[in-house]
Amino acid sequence: MHNDFDKLGSILKTARKNNNLTREQLAEKLGITSRYLMSVENENKKPSYSLLFRLIRELGISADAIFFPENEHTNAEIEHLTHLLGLCDERDLKVIKATVKALVDTK
Repeated sequence: MHNDFDKLGSILKTARKNNNLTREQLAEKLGITSRYLMSVENENKKPSYSLLFRLIRELGISADAIFFPENEHTNAEIEHLTHLLGLCDERDLKVIKATVKALVDTK
């Protein structure tokens, strides 16, 4: 029986590439070998919960992308922007909100 969790490797690989990371760079950040990461991305190797958690956080992807792949996100840019917003402090968010409001108001 096909399991949507089988898409994990391709989801992670796409997210890694969207973050402009090589397999070696991501593996180093996570403290694993690039060979192990390749087996997760290409050979359907299932990572531990701990590693999966770190992958999700490091790549800035939604856990829904992994656990609910049938709800495929059609706009990776919005997901990436959401991740970047999560890295901002309160002052940054006020500036961003004002900027977006100004952009919308000029349309």
